[in-house]
Amino acid sequence: MKHSSIELINVIINTGMATKVVKEARKHGILGATITMAKGTVSDKILNYIGLCDIRKEIVFIVAPSDVAETTIKALNDKFKFDRPNHGIAFTSTVLKVVGTKSCEACQDQIVREDDELVYNNIVIIVEKGNAEAVVEAAEHAGSRGGTIINARGSGIHETSKLFSIEIEPEKEIVMIISEESQTDAIVNKIQEEFNIEEPGNGIIFIQPLNKVYGLYK
Repeated sequence: MKHSSIELINVIINTGMATKVVKEARKHGILGATITMAKGTVSDKILNYIGLCDIRKEIVFIVAPSDVAETTIKALNDKFKFDRPNHGIAFTSTVLKVVGTKSCEACQDQIVREDDELVYNNIVIIVEKGNAEAVVEAAEHAGSRGGTIINARGSGIHETSKLFSIEIEPEKEIVMIISEESQTDAIVNKIQEEFNIEEPGNGIIFIQPLNKVYGLYK
């Protein structure tokens, strides 16, 4: 498999751990990172009953050359034990182009994948605020095991911009769902049906192929 020369590392981890992740990443050649707050969802009737269905999370986004990204994500897994339950999830995805940072001024190679090499996808759904939990529920009906919800907003309080016919000034929610490739279409189709995503203004769905994944369990 031939990767792009640049990759995005995503680390979803419990609140309070993101700074430690960035500190460890710097030891392996990472120059910077972005941290955002989010919440995870838990599919457990008992936890839902006692009000613990939402777990506060932090997400670390790191853009790096592919060789650095591969070394870094392995080192992070060794350090933070993503292979143990509830220790977090880390994955890398291909980046086609980076603008605004000299740390990733690498050439963009053509991406070539064999069909049997792609195991997981990252499904990203952007919807109006208040719809994210319903999106996760719809996805679970199609076989998903949960998702991560991030609060977001558009460009400015007094301005309305458009992205694929969606006005992005009001607050939005972003849902990230890691799925096996074989389940991706079913999950996406279910969300499309439930939320009429193809209608302008109802949302956006895009899918990223993942390269390395740590922290997922059957």
